Amino acid sequence: MLTFNIIFSAVLPAALLLWFIYRRDPVKEPVPQILKGFGYGLVAAGIAVVLEMAVVGLGLVADEPKNVFSAVNLAFLGGAGPADLARLLRLWRLLGRNRYFDEWFDGVVYAASIGLGFAAIENVAYLFGNLDDWQGVAVMRGLFSVPGHFAFAVLMGYFYSLVHIGGRHTSRNRVMVLAAPVLAHGAYDAALFAASINDVLAAVLTVVFLLLCAWLVKVCRRHIRTLRAFDKLVEE
Repeated sequence: MLTFNIIFSAVLPAALLLWFIYRRDPVKEPVPQILKGFGYGLVAAGIAVVLEMAVVGLGLVADEPKNVFSAVNLAFLGGAGPADLARLLRLWRLLGRNRYFDEWFDGVVYAASIGLGFAAIENVAYLFGNLDDWQGVAVMRGLFSVPGHFAFAVLMGYFYSLVHIGGRHTSRNRVMVLAAPVLAHGAYDAALFAASINDVLAAVLTVVFLLLCAWLVKVCRRHIRTLRAFDKLVEE
């Protein structure tokens, strides 16, 4: 029963956000394709672990940050970079010859399905790794970590659609397909990692972290509205 409760608590936030983005899609994508994307997210988590191990093995990051520089380095090179690169590789694989990928909003839907699959399996690992307080960890990750992965996926999907559906093949948009989620994800992780260094930083960076979360919500809502509006114009 405990195992079921942990897995259910870990997966529920990702499932709810996946349902949310699915419902926002004006022309619904096939459910098997959404589930395939979710499964690709599980695979992406494994790829990310391998990439992270390689980065650590090469001595590019420290396991435990001891100052702000090492916290930022770990956040970008050991966390955001491998994770978002793995997710982009899976997104490219999913949409490369996908005949259902034919509308602006589809990029966000499929990127979110991969990102939330990634978040779900990561959540399972964290909860089983913190059995003494798994309920508290589940609540905090459900409020912040899973929505964070969702937000990073929206950024990736937005620029992916601009390039591959909208035909906006600018150098900036191509770079931002990966750079946007990595920058947001890295800043998110850096604030958390650096906050663990001392109490003064913790107080300041907690405020920074919350402001970053609020900004991500605002940006994602704008991107979602923009792509929905583009699809509406095409339909008309």
